[in-house]
Amino acid sequence: MLGISSVQGQFLGCGDAFGSGGRFNTCFHVTFSSGQFLIDCGASSMIAMRRFGVDPNGIGTVFLSHLHGDHFGGLPFFLLDAQFYSKRNVPLTIAGPPGTEDRLRDAMEIFFPGSSSVDRKFETEYVEMTAGHRLEVGEVGVLPFDVAHDCGAPPYALRFEVEGRVIAYTGDSEWTGSLVAAGREADLLIAEALYFDRQIRGHLDYESLRSNLDRIAPKRLILTHLGPDMLARTAEVDCEIAEDGMIVELEAV
Repeated sequence: MLGISSVQGQFLGCGDAFGSGGRFNTCFHVTFSSGQFLIDCGASSMIAMRRFGVDPNGIGTVFLSHLHGDHFGGLPFFLLDAQFYSKRNVPLTIAGPPGTEDRLRDAMEIFFPGSSSVDRKFETEYVEMTAGHRLEVGEVGVLPFDVAHDCGAPPYALRFEVEGRVIAYTGDSEWTGSLVAAGREADLLIAEALYFDRQIRGHLDYESLRSNLDRIAPKRLILTHLGPDMLARTAEVDCEIAEDGMIVELEAV
């Protein structure tokens, strides 16, 4: 059991969209004294939860950085598991960019026709996040920042405050100045690093991030969402790299 002063995170998935290196899609599980939440829920997230022994019924909120399948595509399976296997009977909050509820309904209808209209035995609340506006969901505060990543709806970096700790997450984005404010002096910055030094539209490379680290000054940095190029060059990296199942403890100062 976690002590009241402990916030714990676990990478349930730290891979790119295509499972490079055999890694699961993006999903980060946070546990604190009064609850649990997910940051993103990629398509493979239910498999990861089963592998790492995470009870989906304990998760109160799912926060979504953006609406690509490797970041939200696990939600149709999460909701159906909650209804039919896990027998969820407690409310679930899904917080995402504008359009989240419609996009999720469409995905459910594509994968499992009729599934979006089934009466559930638990309440599902959708909360729309807006860049620059702090949102309180229970004991968790989240501040979204606009980033640069084409996905059919606003993409965000997310800055969380939970029990006195700050967890920042870049989401998917090419380098943009908003990442400085999103991650500044965070206790933990989870940052995309799809490539080592190749700059492409919509995605972050390690060198661009490293050249701006003095401005961000996170207390701890962990790279995630690694592609084949980045995986081949991890020996050249001078910070932590996520692995599926990796646990992170954020102790009180």
